[in-house]
Amino acid sequence: MEAPPTVGVEEEFLLVDPRTGAPVSRNVDVARTAADFGLDLQLEITRCQVETTTRVHTNTPDLLRELRELRRGAAICAEKNDALLLASAVPLSAPDELTITGTPRYRRIAENFGRLANDQGLCGCHVHVAVPDKDVALRVSNFLRPWLPLLLALTANSPIYRGGETGYASWRNILWRRWPSAGPPPHFGSVREFDAAVESMLSLGVILDRKMVYWDVRPSVTFPTVEVRVSDVPATVEESALMATVVRAAVMTACRVPEPAAISEPVLRAAYWKAAHEGIDGAAIDPLDGRMLPVEDLLSRLIDRIRPALEELGDLDFVTEAVTALLIRGNGARRQLRAFRNRGELGDVIEELAEATLYTCR
Repeated sequence: MEAPPTVGVEEEFLLVDPRTGAPVSRNVDVARTAADFGLDLQLEITRCQVETTTRVHTNTPDLLRELRELRRGAAICAEKNDALLLASAVPLSAPDELTITGTPRYRRIAENFGRLANDQGLCGCHVHVAVPDKDVALRVSNFLRPWLPLLLALTANSPIYRGGETGYASWRNILWRRWPSAGPPPHFGSVREFDAAVESMLSLGVILDRKMVYWDVRPSVTFPTVEVRVSDVPATVEESALMATVVRAAVMTACRVPEPAAISEPVLRAAYWKAAHEGIDGAAIDPLDGRMLPVEDLLSRLIDRIRPALEELGDLDFVTEAVTALLIRGNGARRQLRAFRNRGELGDVIEELAEATLYTCR
């Protein structure tokens, strides 16, 4: 039997003032402290962000363990620089503009895209699953397109922005899709079609390099993987591991079933908006047939679709238990809103997220 594909996860975090929750421009300092401890933190486009990257993993328990260790390590390094590490997908409190990290590439992006870059501070979770080639990566992309809104709803963690409620479970998704290359990828019939689309964006100047292909699924520019980028950074490591495990099983399934037909673009856009608006606490749109149904039912349908792969990986119990716990306890969006609505105090949201960032239920 062919070995299952490996998986790795990147998580982006905010660095905030522990007293006010305002973003602080200390990612260079935090990364330098981390390097002294043997921890490699990546810099993001704004100086209030850092990113962790796991090793390549073959099983969920080891991935979960490293995700937990990375969050703890990054939090310690942030504390040593008078900052608080938060798994929040948008700034809870922020100045009008955020400071751009001073690398040549990030400066060039800021010069070309203006306020889009300065308004960034958006934190996601990126799952990488090994694939043999770009053909397989695009097959996976086509398979996942109908399920991307559901994955977004599952991980939504950005209902509070700059001191108040946005009316959305994932405000990050609404902001992120302002970029010209963001959102769900087109349905590609071949690698040639994909390459032509990317070359067109480059020649038109709507992206500056191939790393700016920000579609929610893409063949990775850096690794031999397919990269799924739709998720807000989840509130807890368990949710990140759940996301990674579901994506890995979906990749395996995509390689074994007939390739789906392209779904309606208007229905997919509607499903995205619905997922960003309501998260797990409302109805979902099934992009395959356009029907409205409870999020729980659509989750059950996805798990049934990828069940053989989950069983092969030994992850079916983990996924079913994690989904059940998430629906009961709530994801980051529900946690934030519950904390904020109790007293209307932003400090309560910061405290809730700080606890969730390092929380473990296992």
